[in-house]
Amino acid sequence: MTNCIIIAILAVILVPGMRSSIKHFRGEGGCCGGSTYKARRKKLDTVIARKTFMVKGMSCQNCVNRVMEAVNSIDGASGIVHLKRGRVIVSMDRRIADTVIKNAIEGAGYTVTEVK
Repeated sequence: MTNCIIIAILAVILVPGMRSSIKHFRGEGGCCGGSTYKARRKKLDTVIARKTFMVKGMSCQNCVNRVMEAVNSIDGASGIVHLKRGRVIVSMDRRIADTVIKNAIEGAGYTVTEVK
């Protein structure tokens, strides 16, 4: 009887811990690095087009920073990341192929699921 109680207590403690660890290693957890750094918005003189990229795998401010830096590293593109909605709005001052932006986001470790 005592063994059953001890096993039940351990299960109550270990199961939630294992769940959060698995989520963390999948990149779905609370934070995957984090810091106080916040990526700066890139200003464009003129905007000729905007596209929305739906992105999976972002879970914290560090993810937002990585995606924003990836998009902003493209000449002529500026990105705004909406973490809760899982989307990146990219403003462009020239025509840029969707694949260039998609490759930059995926190169940062995230998955583009849709382009609008």
